[in-house]
Amino acid sequence: MYTGSCLCGGVAFEIDGELEPIQVCHCQQCRKAQGTALVTNIPVATAQLRWVRGEDLLKGYESTPGKQRVFCRECGSPMFSRLESLPGVVRIRAGLLNEPLATRPAFHFYVDSACNWWAINDDLPQYPAGRS
Repeated sequence: MYTGSCLCGGVAFEIDGELEPIQVCHCQQCRKAQGTALVTNIPVATAQLRWVRGEDLLKGYESTPGKQRVFCRECGSPMFSRLESLPGVVRIRAGLLNEPLATRPAFHFYVDSACNWWAINDDLPQYPAGRS
């Protein structure tokens, strides 16, 4: 069991089960949505996710057709994204989790649009665009 929350603590959740590998995205849209050089996502089946509190504080924004980014409307913490093409799965932001994680990053994607001021200094697979 893993627990997590937004910055203000208004939204809290639990994930039942082991976590998938972390996906590191470098696309410009993710950078703008997070205000960082990259974003670290963990795919989670919605059947494994339980909102402990604050589900009513979640606010979604359709950043592109079929993709929604969800954040805490109180503190603005990015919580997850979801794709219409992938029902039943959300991509939780790894930094929200409270416990030490056994899972590690598996790959980088959208590296062709990565910012020039943050070097990728590991041996993980890199994909120029999305990963199929």
